[in-house]
Amino acid sequence: MSFHGLLRKAKRGIEDLLPGDEKHSHTHDGHECHEDDAHAEYSTNRYCSFAPQSSGHPKWYVDGASYFWAVSMALEEAREYIYIMDWWLSPELYLRRPPARNERYRLDNMLKAAAERGVQVNVIVYKEVPQALTCDGTDTPQHTKHALEALHPNIKVFRHPDHHHSGNDFVTGLKDLHTSLQNFSLKTFDLARASQDVVKDLYGTADEIVLYWSHHEKLCLIDGKVAFMGGLDMCHPIADAHPGNIDDLVFPGQDYNNARIYDFEDVDKWENNKLDRTKSSRMGWSDISISLSGPIVDSLAIHFTQRWNFIFNKKYSTRDIGKYRLLEAPHAHPGAAQHLLGDGEDYFGGLQNRFSRHMHRFLGDQEEAPHQPQRSEGAHIQLTRSCCKWSMGVNTEHSIANAYIEAIKNARHFVYIENQFFITATSDKQRPITNKIGRAIVDRILRAHQSGEDFHIVVMMPAVPAFAGDLKSEGALGTRAIMEFQYDSINRGGNSILETLRNSGVEDPHRYINFYNLRSYDRINASAIMGRAESESGVRYEEARREYDERHEGYDYERDQHRRGDEYGRRGQGSHGDSQYRRYQEAASHMSDQTWDSISACYMLNGPEVRGVPWTGSPEDEFNAFVSEQLYIHSKVLIADDQLVICGSANLNDRSQLGNHDSEMAVVIEDPTPVSSSMGGRPYTASAFAASLRRQLFRKHLGLLPHQPPDGANRNWTPVSHDAVNDYDWGSAADRLVQDPLSRDFIDLWRATARRNTEIFSRAFHPVPDDKMRTWEDYDAFFSKHFVMPGEEADKAAEGYKAGKVDYGHVVKEEFPGGVRELKEWLGGVRGTLVEMPLQFLIDVDDLAKDGLALNSLTDELYT
Repeated sequence: MSFHGLLRKAKRGIEDLLPGDEKHSHTHDGHECHEDDAHAEYSTNRYCSFAPQSSGHPKWYVDGASYFWAVSMALEEAREYIYIMDWWLSPELYLRRPPARNERYRLDNMLKAAAERGVQVNVIVYKEVPQALTCDGTDTPQHTKHALEALHPNIKVFRHPDHHHSGNDFVTGLKDLHTSLQNFSLKTFDLARASQDVVKDLYGTADEIVLYWSHHEKLCLIDGKVAFMGGLDMCHPIADAHPGNIDDLVFPGQDYNNARIYDFEDVDKWENNKLDRTKSSRMGWSDISISLSGPIVDSLAIHFTQRWNFIFNKKYSTRDIGKYRLLEAPHAHPGAAQHLLGDGEDYFGGLQNRFSRHMHRFLGDQEEAPHQPQRSEGAHIQLTRSCCKWSMGVNTEHSIANAYIEAIKNARHFVYIENQFFITATSDKQRPITNKIGRAIVDRILRAHQSGEDFHIVVMMPAVPAFAGDLKSEGALGTRAIMEFQYDSINRGGNSILETLRNSGVEDPHRYINFYNLRSYDRINASAIMGRAESESGVRYEEARREYDERHEGYDYERDQHRRGDEYGRRGQGSHGDSQYRRYQEAASHMSDQTWDSISACYMLNGPEVRGVPWTGSPEDEFNAFVSEQLYIHSKVLIADDQLVICGSANLNDRSQLGNHDSEMAVVIEDPTPVSSSMGGRPYTASAFAASLRRQLFRKHLGLLPHQPPDGANRNWTPVSHDAVNDYDWGSAADRLVQDPLSRDFIDLWRATARRNTEIFSRAFHPVPDDKMRTWEDYDAFFSKHFVMPGEEADKAAEGYKAGKVDYGHVVKEEFPGGVRELKEWLGGVRGTLVEMPLQFLIDVDDLAKDGLALNSLTDELYT
């Protein structure tokens, strides 16, 4: 059959292509899957999870600095084993910053040190298809495996799944592609136009399932005592140029990334970064993670052990004999894992659950507790997951989706969702989307509307779900496909949440549900000091910075410490010799740079006025130094009624929720520690864990927290095994502003902040997306005519600059005839990073994603 003959109309799904279990969405308005008995083995457990209810102590982290610092502390204390499970793991990740003062805390250095003291390190990473990610043909997990296993024999790395294709047929099939698959990614999605045969050849199959699904869990488990769940990067600042001292860099190498400009490439060459940090900002990431201790760690250890042993039996029972071994059950409970691994009694059956099934039994609305919550004996914690035969060798489990649906159905007042994606269905008419979390949202709002209840849902998600800078470009097809599925879930297509509510009699759905994004700005320190240091040294800043990165990429901490003693970290010291780095550093060391390296503190609590922040250089250079970018939401969390928290790796889409696609994990936390609060203006008893996490997030988004430096460690930067309770300033002035998510004062503050920030960013930076762009003509007028896009040909870029265009992400000059003074007056109104989601963006475009194209019906599922 010809290439064009294999194209299918979008949204037809794959029910005709894949047999049996794959036709079934596995998410329902309830726990049971009535079409088969696939889940019978877990039917007695809450949410039909493989693991019964458990307990433990949870601790939250809402930025990468605190989370990775806590992980580094736990890794230093490891004495028996370290289990790591990840989608993408970079050995060169610095767990403490800045790197120049924290080499011992680079991940590979920490794992090597642990292995040398006898710790067994087991790592599982997703084995992606090189042609399907922008790694320039590099197999990212292969780099991870080889780099880590070379450190010490105690470090073992598994990659899964193996993608077996059909040799010459595969090569022949590639010729049918309109564009090379080597550049396929979330950014380009050229695979969308491939034939189904090419897709199957490319990814391979297992149990009749095409293996373009991934292992997406993030887990670090240490000695069976403490576990970390999540996958974080640091959020602020988005500028990281330090002309006065390169050693102050926070994000070396490819850590300084903005995938809307250049995606990751050659990740085995960690120092290789095409992004010029003197001209372009990084993209900040906002995320949430947790650490856990207590019996719940056994559930996590069993999950890891089951995955490891499944991969061992698939790949290594007859290969590399003796190099790898099966893992045993958690040592604290002999035989504990045998039920899940094929033998023995159900270990969890003996656990005494100290908590009731619902928070309602131990938290009431009528009595107030003291402001300062006292430490409890522990929380009720339930492990849930998404997995099936391809990922785990088990029948399909979608207990995460069950937990989401039940949490929404049972919420009495308020649901807060912060997630990287929002793709869900209200009915079967929205295929290929099949998860029914959207139906649960609609049903709960309708119940509130009919009963006159005060009920609200807030959804936080990225403005752009993937990374294309110019959404109109052909390479942005996949990004537009995701955006179309998201808008069809929210307010378009005839069966979205807002349309279904209106059709059901809710005249104003925004009374009950609203959607928001995050955006930040900064000022790159490309001041006059940089030019003077470059002139005196004869070295460009970026050349010196790249040499700094090259040194850190191949760094051996122990060897360097032995050679240099305590001198490490002094400016200009080290093995550079007569290097560009040394020459630049020596020149800069004689200059006084009053310009701040970042001004992200200006829109946070007690931050300085942006008008008064010093700058060394011309007003025009300062104007050109301001940059903005979306703050990319990577979180996967749901908070209901300030009493229940779902947190883990699962996105809100089919890939994460169905169970037979990506593998995921999440925990449901119900902490019985009471804290006095209010809800809708009435006294209310909340859970300390849920309430403090939700309030911390709200204050961060609203700019009601102080700016946090990357080395400002405190009690919230420690593992739960050190401090079982998060520090939170209950009852402070800022806390009281966000205490009641249903009060009129809070709602007015939240909405006014989002509206004002949206207006400020819209005028200053003309960001995409924006409600001013309802058509592609609007898009050209508002965005394309103002910016030179990364990667443009030199002649075209030169013409753009001549016409008054600026680099992507910078300020539109014509908006501010008063220059930098007017700009700073305008930006001074920004508070926090909260902005409205532009629900009218390209709403008048009939075919947002597939303008003139038809997507392969097999790969169409990839976007959902």
